[in-house]
Amino acid sequence: MTEKIVLDTSVVVEYVILRSRHRSKVIELFEKASRNEVILYVTPVTLSEVLYVVSRIYRVAGVPDPNREALDFIEWLSSRVKTIEIGRDVAIRAGELKKKLRIALPDCYVIAVAEKLGATPLFKKVEEEMEPVISELESLGARFLSEDSTGS
Repeated sequence: MTEKIVLDTSVVVEYVILRSRHRSKVIELFEKASRNEVILYVTPVTLSEVLYVVSRIYRVAGVPDPNREALDFIEWLSSRVKTIEIGRDVAIRAGELKKKLRIALPDCYVIAVAEKLGATPLFKKVEEEMEPVISELESLGARFLSEDSTGS
């Protein structure tokens, strides 16, 4: 069975940060996806966040048309990952996770979609707000690039 991974914004953004210490892991994930060794997913919320963050990165880097380049990156990304539509069940589960875990709502969507798909929710690192609930996150299958876990 092919492994399924739901990517958080922080993981996707690592791809465009040339000096990121996790970039090689993210490139490897996309290469595995191109060989059909893994299936990568994102939520619509993640796409929105990626567009915003990548546009800001390109602007700071002095890219002439940062919004156009960010949109081009979204197109590139969309050809390599599957975007999962968020239905009522996922929205309710994400809300329940938000109440219970008190972490960022987009992170709750990543976890809720991963649960629905039987996938691994993958984040860049354990954020400060995640530290008090790390054991619960791990029990929900969460993995982190910073812990040398690419979900594989």
